[in-house]
Amino acid sequence: MKILVLTGSPHKNGTTSFLTDEFCEGANQSGHEIIRIDTAKLKINPCIGCNHCRRNEGKCVYEYDDMLEIIINLLTADAVVLVSPLYYFGLTAQLKTVIDRFYSVNALLRESPKKLYLIAAGADKDDWAMDGVRAHYETLCKYLNWQEGGSLLAYGLAAKEDAENSEYKTMAKKLGMEVL
Repeated sequence: MKILVLTGSPHKNGTTSFLTDEFCEGANQSGHEIIRIDTAKLKINPCIGCNHCRRNEGKCVYEYDDMLEIIINLLTADAVVLVSPLYYFGLTAQLKTVIDRFYSVNALLRESPKKLYLIAAGADKDDWAMDGVRAHYETLCKYLNWQEGGSLLAYGLAAKEDAENSEYKTMAKKLGMEVL
């Protein structure tokens, strides 16, 4: 199975990067092909709702930014994993920008059955802190006609060391191993 992992953190060695590494290790152990794209390192313009893509067979007005690599892998993936630290109770702007650009191939994505996974981490410990992220994930699954593969919502992780010494490390690896 081909798994596209889209991370949204601008921190190379942060908590979600660590959890992503654990997820990928588990998925690799299960024999999956992993394509990991760290969206914060790319130059991706935001969707401006111009509908150029709708009039030009999915070709975005920003044809020369880094989104093309993501689109190619997105269309051929069997599963997609969204990974984000919790930024003001939502996904990072870097990851949200990528998701907004799915619009250019919207019809193809809605006709292509996939599983969607979510890994999110934040320093907050309140059980409601990730309600917005969870709702966005569930709504994406419904809209795209994709199956919810599973999620890991990691609370109380203010630093990478918190993740390294938590149950979330094992949970991330297990989630990767269980991708079907």
